[in-house]
Amino acid sequence: MMTLEQLRIFVAVADKEHVTQASRQLNLTQSATSAAIAALEARYNIKLFDRVGRGIALTQTGRTFLVEARAVLARAKAAEQSLQELAGLQRGTLAISASQTVGNYWLPPRLEKFQAAHPGIELHIRIANTETVARDVHEGRADLGFVEGEIDDPILSARKIAGDALIVVVGMTHPWAKKRRIAPAMLVETGWVLREPGSGTRSMFEAALKRYGLKLADLTIKLELPSNEALRSAVETGAHATAISDLVVAPSLAARTLHRVQIELPGRSFYVLHHKERHPSPAEQALLRAFDAT
Repeated sequence: MMTLEQLRIFVAVADKEHVTQASRQLNLTQSATSAAIAALEARYNIKLFDRVGRGIALTQTGRTFLVEARAVLARAKAAEQSLQELAGLQRGTLAISASQTVGNYWLPPRLEKFQAAHPGIELHIRIANTETVARDVHEGRADLGFVEGEIDDPILSARKIAGDALIVVVGMTHPWAKKRRIAPAMLVETGWVLREPGSGTRSMFEAALKRYGLKLADLTIKLELPSNEALRSAVETGAHATAISDLVVAPSLAARTLHRVQIELPGRSFYVLHHKERHPSPAEQALLRAFDAT
């Protein structure tokens, strides 16, 4: 099989039209240089050089082949440069799938900082619910996934990176807006606006209810909405309660358009997901190192 080294030797000899000078340039012995040319000619039963007096000259076949050889070497050099750039984080792509709370509130400032440090890395972000994020990573549509809560998938690794607090909030016209704290038994006394099944926020709230001997079926669920912003807006203007990340409603609490009801709910962790059978790229490794440093 033809090798890049044979092509490199052929091009050098063609440029110099002299085996000894080409050997010196390549830091090879004259015999090694001659053997490479002879191997090409013998393998394909062609003549690349004619002897002209005490020198050599390309045959017509050799001149035609020289164009192709130069093109192949140029492509090989470009491929090597590409690998160097990828390894050095000068360019590359990262596909990221993130659940809504992480993707809309925790992740953006960190990705902006990463891209400022590595402007050649192209980021593709998809926001979905936790189940969809896990499926994206499992099926290879995303290099990394960021979710709230743990994922039960043996093919995925999940590493804890940060967290938030799940809190209960109501609008300022809700009866609970006048209460500082409520007992767990009172959770069944109001209507609820919750995230859709499959979201990390909803799963965490279900787990919290179990601690109090309750389940979702015990609550009056008035609305199920597919985004945190829709949830926040519905509760601000309505007469129902919701369980939501403190990151989402921090501005509303500060503006006093929502009231936080004091009831003990568990904190939750954010996790980064990666497919166990896929080797992380340099860009992935750099992103994770950046998160470890924050």
